[in-house]
This record gives sequence, structure tokens and C-alpha cells, in this order.
Amino acid sequence: MKLKSLSLRTRIFIAMILLVLVASIIIALVAIYQYNEETKDYHKQRLQRKERAIQRHLGNVIKETSYPVLTEKIPLIFKDELNKIADIHSLQINLYDLEGTLLKSSKAILAQDTLHHCLRSEILNAVSNTADHRFVDKHEENGEAYLSSYTYITDRKFKPLAILNLPYLERDDFLARELNEFLTRLSFVYLFVLIMAIVISFWLSRYITKSLKAISDKINTIRLEKRNEKIVIDDTSEEISTLVNSYNSMIDELEESAVKLATSEREQAWREMAKQVAHEIKNPLTPMRLTVQNFQRKFDPKDSTIISKVDEYSKTLIQQIDTMSSIASAFSTFAKMPAQQNETLNVVNIVKLALDIFNEEYIIFTRDAEEIIAKFDRTQLIRVVTNLVKNAIQAISKIDTPQIIVHVSELDNNVIITVTDNGSGVPEENKDKVFEPKFTTKSSGMGLGLAMVKNIVETYNGSISFESQKDKGTMFKVVFPKA
Repeated sequence: MKLKSLSLRTRIFIAMILLVLVASIIIALVAIYQYNEETKDYHKQRLQRKERAIQRHLGNVIKETSYPVLTEKIPLIFKDELNKIADIHSLQINLYDLEGTLLKSSKAILAQDTLHHCLRSEILNAVSNTADHRFVDKHEENGEAYLSSYTYITDRKFKPLAILNLPYLERDDFLARELNEFLTRLSFVYLFVLIMAIVISFWLSRYITKSLKAISDKINTIRLEKRNEKIVIDDTSEEISTLVNSYNSMIDELEESAVKLATSEREQAWREMAKQVAHEIKNPLTPMRLTVQNFQRKFDPKDSTIISKVDEYSKTLIQQIDTMSSIASAFSTFAKMPAQQNETLNVVNIVKLALDIFNEEYIIFTRDAEEIIAKFDRTQLIRVVTNLVKNAIQAISKIDTPQIIVHVSELDNNVIITVTDNGSGVPEENKDKVFEPKFTTKSSGMGLGLAMVKNIVETYNGSISFESQKDKGTMFKVVFPKA
């Protein structure tokens, strides 16, 4: 999952948890590193303390000896004392002459090891040439780390007598146990901190994004056709407050724009309606004018056929007057639908009644049940069916074997009425305009039938849709709730 696809709240939550985890790991690594450094310092300082204590102890023996204090007398001076001192300090003690030859050791088997009888030249040079006359050698034997210090022991006049060597084994068992105990305690602390971080992160991310979510919810509900509510949020940050104020200002501007747009649309609609009415009225007026002019020009009271001619002219005028009347009625019906008279009725019977006015044999009526009860206005339901059937009849006017199937069914507490024809279908470029007022592809008609059907169906919280294939036909589908 990409980070960009996550919500801001989730990203804040994850970021805070990762911050705690990374900080915990870094602190643990620093603690381990610091512990190891302190362990090294501990061994060095302990070796120095042991060295100083053994030097003082050896110095006391030199002060009390009855032997001449010379380098070659060292084995005699420390004949019995060296092992006691080594036992007291729990450390092996080796004494070398100034040339690096072994003089005396607290470890008996060391005398048999020829490799330790003489010191290396770099050790002798380091002890003699350094300011503190001391050298520490670190090496490993049998997988264990050793520190070996080399320094002078002196007589009463601080003249070097011999080289003191203290092999020191770096035992980390105790310190390792201490480190493990420390890390165990630290793990429990980190676990507790992590749990607290999760809780705090969840609360904090929710608190931070609460205002943003409120703004987001309001933005998602913005609609141009309704009055939108402003956002009222207390105790917000300066940034959120600025965003809220910007949103509220946008709502005010949107409301003003919506009012202007609605006014403009109404004016445009009335202008278009007026143009359409004028156009439709002009159509019958032209033949009426021609008929009157023709009658006026050919009128002859002495003509024996005058009565039949007057009758013919009258029928032509009446026909055009009826056309004008139907135009006026259609526009009146579309502009102002009659009030709904909801009643409980059998949709199957009403649809069948609406189809009785058509005499075409190719209109077939089918239904899933003999009785489908719903609440609807009887007159408006008949109008929906008749308009859809008329539209289908016009679509199949050029088909050799026309067929219209009207079907009534019910599904999920909805009534479904479909009107299917096998006409030429709706062209792709006209599919988005089918339900627009005054849109028509016929040579006659005003294009208000489907717009009227859509208006009626949506009044009942229903919907109308269609599917069409070129040269195969069209199916209009009306769905509305039963109650």
C-alpha cells in the first residue's frame, strides 16, 4: 500500500509509532555501546588499581628485606613473598630484569614455558622510553582476552630494579549478566512506552484530524442546488481556523452564484419556452392564413359548390385550431403538473387500461403477476405509460414487422415498468438529450413527452433509464417505490 493512499490520520499515527520505535532502537544501541565502553574502561582502571596496590606491596617488601637491593637479588628478596602477594591480590605476578629475562613468577609452570622467559624488544623499548615507564599489551589466548601491564619497580632511591608484569584476564561474565539484565528492564520500559505511544498517537491523530474530517464531510455534502451549511468548530488552531473561514466564505459566494445561476437559468428557460411556443404556433398559422386568403380570392356566392368549399375551408381551419389547442395544452401540462392524487391501485390493471386506447395489434402486454399494488396517481401513471408507448410507436414507424412489449414486474419493494420496441434505436449523439425538454427527432411534436415522464417519475422518488442498440430497438425502464 502506498503512503500517499493512506489517510492523514493513519499517516500521523504510523509516523508517531515509527518515531518511538526508531528512538527506542537508537537509545538501545547507544546504551549497549556505552556499556561496552564502560566495560573496557573498567578493566583498564581495575588493572591500574591492582598494579598500584601490588607496587606498594612489593615496595614494602623491598624496604624490609635484609638482602642487598639489587636486580640479581630479586628472586631471593621475593622468594616467599611473591606467591603471598599474588594470592592476596588474586593476580599472577611476573618479575623480569631490565634486559627482559624472567627472574621470578608466582606461577610455577611458567618457568617451563620458554616463550615467556624473555620479553619482546618493543615491550622493553616502550617501558624505558615512555614518560610513565608503563606499557599495556592486549592479546588473546585460547579465545580469551588478556591485558598485560609492564612497569618498573624501584629501590629506595627510585632506581629501576626490575620490570613488573601483571597478566590480567578480561572476564566479562558478570558484566554481560549486568548488560542482559539492563536490556531486559529496558525492553519492558520500551514496551510500556510503545503501548503508551500507540494510545497517545491514536488520540492525538484523531484530535488533529477531527477538524479536518469535519471540513471534509462538509465539503462532500456541498450541492449547488441546495443551501449549504457553514462549518462551526471551536478551539481550533490558526491554520484550521483559516481553512474554516475560507470554506465559509466559499459557501457564501457559492450561494450567491447559485442564486444568480438559478435566476439566469429560469430566464433562459422562459426565453427558450417562449421561442418554442412561438415556433409551434406559427406552424398552424401559416396554413390557416393561406386557407383564408384562398377562400377570399375564390369566394363566389353564385358558385353551385360554394357550400362544399366552405365546409372544406372550415375543416382545414378547425384542424389547425385543434393543433394550436394541443400545443397550448402540452406546454401547460409540462409547465404545471396537476397535484398528485395518491391512491392505492393495481398497477397491472392501470397499465392495461392505458393500453386499451391503442388499437395496434403489435403492442403486447405482459406481467409477472395479476396484481401489483402500489400508491400512485392514476392519471399520471396512465400518462407515463401512454407517452412511452407513443414514443415507441413513432420509433417503429418504418419497421416492416413492428413490435412493442410492455411489461410490469416488482422487485425489492419497487414497481418496474418496461416498454421495449424493435425500432431503429437512439443514436449515440442523442442519448444524453433524450430527457431534455423540447428535444425531438420527429418531424412533428414538441419533444415534451419523455421530459414529462421523467418529471412525474422523479416526483415519486423513482427513476427512468433506457438501453438502446442501433437497428435493434430501445427499452425504457421506469422504477418507482410501491409506497
